[in-house]
Formats: sequence, C-alpha cells, structure tokens
Amino acid sequence: MPTSRGSSRALTFWAFASIYLIWGSTYLAIRFAVHSMPPFFMAAVRFLVAGGILYGWARLQGERRPGLATWRTTALAGTLFFLLGNGLVVWAEQRVPSGRTALLASTSPIWTVLIESAIARWKRPPTRVLVGVLLGFVGLALLASPTEAVADTVPLVGLLALIVAAFAWALGSVYTHHQRFDASPAMSTAMKMLGGGAQLAVVSLALGEWRRVSAVHVEWEAWAALAYLIVFGSLVGFSAFTYLLRTTTPQKVATAAYVNPLVALALGWLLGGETVTGRMITGAGVIVASVLLVRLVRPQPVVDAGDLGVVETGEHPAAPPLAERPGPGR
Repeated sequence: MPTSRGSSRALTFWAFASIYLIWGSTYLAIRFAVHSMPPFFMAAVRFLVAGGILYGWARLQGERRPGLATWRTTALAGTLFFLLGNGLVVWAEQRVPSGRTALLASTSPIWTVLIESAIARWKRPPTRVLVGVLLGFVGLALLASPTEAVADTVPLVGLLALIVAAFAWALGSVYTHHQRFDASPAMSTAMKMLGGGAQLAVVSLALGEWRRVSAVHVEWEAWAALAYLIVFGSLVGFSAFTYLLRTTTPQKVATAAYVNPLVALALGWLLGGETVTGRMITGAGVIVASVLLVRLVRPQPVVDAGDLGVVETGEHPAAPPLAERPGPGR
C-alpha cells in the first residue's frame, strides 16, 4: 500500500528527530553507563546484542550464511569502527564530559581528508578544506583546556584517546569505501558489530572487567543506559538514518553531524551537570565551522549502503561522502 504524502512527511520528521536527538544523546547515555559499568564490557554487550539481533533478522529474510573472507573484511572494519572508534570514546568518557567528547569525536571528517590526501600521494586538497582542517585543530586546542581551572581541563590521556578514536573512525570509513562486502548491507552491518563486539569482549576479559560486573557494583541507571544504546542508538538510529538516505538528500542527512555535538553539549549541561563555559562554546563553534568547510566541497559519489556500516533493507541509497558519515560516538 503506497504511503500518503502526509505520512511520508511525518516519517521524515520523526526520522530526522531520531538522528538529531538520539545520536546526540548517546554520548550522555554512554557517560551514565560507564559510571558504574566497565567501559569495554558495556560496549561489547551493546554491539554483540545489536549485531546478533540484526544478524538473526537478516537470516530470517533469507540471507545466506557469510563466507570466511567476508568475516575477515568485516572484522577489520569492526576493529576500526567499534573497537577503536567507539571503544575509545566509551573509555574516554570516564574522564571527559559527554558534551566535550561529542565535539572532539566530531573531528573525524578532518582526519578523513588527511587520510584521503595521503592515499592520493598527498594531493593538495582545496583551500577551503585546508582552512577547515586548520580550524579543526584550533577547536581541539580550545576544547582541550576550556578554562584555566584544573577541574575543567581535559586529561591528556582522554584527549589522545578521542583523537585516536576519531582517526580510527575516519580510517574505517576510507577502508569500507574501497571494499565490496559479499553480503547485504544489513548482514554486513551486523557482521561489523559482531566482529567489533567480540574484540571488545576480548579486551574486557583481558582487563578483568568481569570482576566489576554484579548487581552490587552496577547501578540500574547503567543497565537502562545500555538498553537505550542497544535499542535506540544502534537499531532505531541507524534505521532512521537509512530511511532518510532513501527519501532525502545526503546533504540534509549530513546536517546531523552539526547538530549531534550541540545536542550532546546541551544534554550534558541540562541532565549531566556538566560545565559549559564561553571558551567551550567558542571551541564548539570553531569545530562545527571546520567540519562544515571540509564537507561543503566534498564530491557526492554513489556507493553501496553496506560500505556505510548502516542498516539497509531495500535498494542502495545515494550515500553521503566519506567525510559526511557518522562519528564514533553513535
């Protein structure tokens, strides 16, 4: 039955609300989860459960069992996206406020530009992109030490973890862009989550995090935040993202990258009791402006949605450019 124009508009509205608010809120949800839950354990459970649900759904739809070669390529993507990209964000949020984490993680498009330039034998990007890259590093410096107060300074280890996370997410975007996964987009997404989740579980076991997982040590808020991340952050958010790729333009979908850090900053201040200073707001503006400059001049290739690491159940949509893909905190 065809969808009415009014229903389509309503779906589009709620889909945008999902990627703006849900993805912006995942940073605060992560902070609540890691308050009493070990970080790598939490991330492992999140992606193993979400990936398992998606894998089972794909199999029920008649998807064939993936081969070993496909598992290898998706496992490497899972390393970049989920073990390093998301895992380090989760670990860093034990030390860095959620709003500032979202802003620092949003610099992944800047690293994408540098990686693509290196692959092209350091071909010089357009001037506007270079200005955006320089502004991005200025924003990083502002956010690393938003005030003179020691309590408001981002710990160096947390800053480095978030820089590595953003770089790993960018490298994963470039890697998947040049790979063809022998599986449907839904199946390849599930395999990336399962591969990354399994590696996160190994790290968690190696660190002995399981000793801290019990009804005594883990608060109910952490379990609630984990459930929110699985259902809304991993399943609903990616489904809304994919729907919008089919029904709107990549440029409109990419606006989520500008809104998410601001939503995270506002929620951290409103619900998490996080400090927001004038220097932080300036740094946020610089970061958003730098990402905007980088993305405005990117080409718009049409690629397989499976290369995006998103949930896709229908035809392959026109995907955003590499530098317009979601960041590591989703």
